[in-house]
Order: sequence, then C-alpha cells, then structure tokens
Amino acid sequence: MIGLWCCSFPRRRRLPWLLLATLPLAFAAAAGSAGSDQPTVFVVVGAPGAEEYGSNFLHQATLWREACTQANCTSITIGLDPPGATNDCERLQQALAAQPHEGPAQLWLVLIGHGTFDGKEARFNLRGPDLSGTDLTQWLQPFHRPLAVIDTSSASSPFLIKLSGTNRVVISATRSGNEQNFARFGQYFAEAINNPAADLDKDGQVSLLEAFLTASRQALEFYQMEGRLATEHALLDDNGDGLGTPADWFHGLHATRRAKDNAPLDGLLARQWCLVPSDLERQLTPDQRARRDTLEHAVLALREKKAQMAESDYYHQIEILLLEMARLYSTVGNRPPGGLTSH
Repeated sequence: MIGLWCCSFPRRRRLPWLLLATLPLAFAAAAGSAGSDQPTVFVVVGAPGAEEYGSNFLHQATLWREACTQANCTSITIGLDPPGATNDCERLQQALAAQPHEGPAQLWLVLIGHGTFDGKEARFNLRGPDLSGTDLTQWLQPFHRPLAVIDTSSASSPFLIKLSGTNRVVISATRSGNEQNFARFGQYFAEAINNPAADLDKDGQVSLLEAFLTASRQALEFYQMEGRLATEHALLDDNGDGLGTPADWFHGLHATRRAKDNAPLDGLLARQWCLVPSDLERQLTPDQRARRDTLEHAVLALREKKAQMAESDYYHQIEILLLEMARLYSTVGNRPPGGLTSH
C-alpha cells in the first residue's frame, strides 16, 4: 500500500505543523470491507495428476480458505469435492454466471494446478474438459466489478494477455506459454497472502502486489538454492495493457522500469487490493475507501511525474493530497498502522 511522504521533503520546505500532527492518522491501506463491498473468492483446483501435486494443491486451497475465513468474505471452492455428473469446467461457468456483474465488491479467481500451451491456446487443466483462456475471457466479459485473476499454473501467461482490462489485476505464474514445467509460484503466493512477513510496507495487511513480489522472490530463491535454471517468471498486470511486469522491475513497491514502448507502470491498483484487511481498514465505509483509493492513486501518479516538475509545484500538490487524506482518516481512528515511505 501507499505510504505518505515526509522524510525527504527538503529542509527549506517542510509540511505545516497541522499536516505533521495529522499524518499518523493517515498511514493505512486499501482492502476489502464488511458489508456490500465484501469480496467473493473463487478457488479453483485443477486435476492433480501425480499424488504429490494433489497434496500441494490441497495445501494451497486450504491456505486460501483460511484467509477467506479470516477476511469474513465469501469463498467458493471448485475441484476438491468428489467428481460428479457435472464436470468442473461447467461448474465454474455456472458459478461465475450466478455472480453479480456490477457493483463495488471485488471478485477474485484463483487457479491452482497445471497448465498447457499448444502454441495458440493456453489451457488450465481441470477434471474433465480443460479451461481455455478464450473461454474464461468470454465468461468474464460481462463483469464490470473489480476483478482479480491469479493463475498460478504453468504456461499461464497467455491468460494474462487475454484477461487484462480496466479495473482488473491479473497475475500469471509465467511470462510465456512455453514455460510449461510445474510452477512453484502458487504455493508461495498462497503462503504470502495472509502472512505478516509479506507485509512489506508494514501497514498491517498484505496487498496483491506484496504477495506477488514475495512469492516471486521465494520462487527465484528456490531455483537458486537448487542450483537450477529458473523455469517460471511471474507477471503482474493491472494497467490494462496486457504486457505484465515482472517482480525484478520493482524497487520496494514501486516499478522502476518501463517497457520499451513506455507503457504505463503496473502495480498501482494491485497495491490497493488486500484480501484480509487490517483492523483500521475495516472501519472505513465504502465511500471513504473509494475516496482514499482515489487520493492514493493521485499521489502515486504525481510521484511518477516528480522528475518533470518544479520542486515547489510537486510539494505543493502532494501537500494538498496528503492533507485531504489526513482529514479523511481523522474521523476513523487514532492508531497509526505504519507504512511510512520516503520520496
């Protein structure tokens, strides 16, 4: 999540004492909430193949369900019950069709399993017919609510390309459909989604971006410790361009590298989405959260323009945004959750 900037203001220009007095109230981050904007999480477990993969997939699904329980959100699991007359692909389609297409509540879709790619189409392996990227794109096309898709399977990059869109966070375990070896990213992501160690900005909750960065780092460390060539490189896309950004393009929670075509940076939306909110976060109303998210996005966008702005203009504009954010939090609570960063 976004922190607030005070450490690096030049000596000759300090924030007014009023802002410094109210800043502790503003150190918080975005997440789900109780009530109408509570997220719904689909956990889809694919065909395991070998027994060792089955136990791994069950472990991941269990971690996701535990996180959903702590978040007090709706959780729907497909793929762990005994197979019946209806295959899992049809069950997923029917379950998604029953979901509201509009509204503020986030819809999370987590795919745990194996994937394949034939050079044209990527597929997620299910019991019965597999799920193709084209199918899932069509099923999700009517949705205009916030959507997160976390495809932790091998060969999952083509799903990211197809599913990318406005108000969506899409994560794939690979950067190419040709990375078809078993991907370990999913286990690390499931372990990170509610792990305080993955709370990189120390705001009391783990964002999608933080879980992505933590899991990517742990996957790389696995291959390094094994002395093996890494066969998976996860991507995150939340700006709708379908390109995705790898973890090594981030410094802390900020993307510091751009694609060759100077496409917008990813990560601004993913850092605002958390599954398990902090205590302070739960106190925000949906309207307060929406306004806070808008202010945070404005601060982050302004930070990207800092090098092209006059110093006085930059600090004047950021001061206005931080003051409004501090005023918003002054009505919520008086316990700072941390997350201080400098610019």
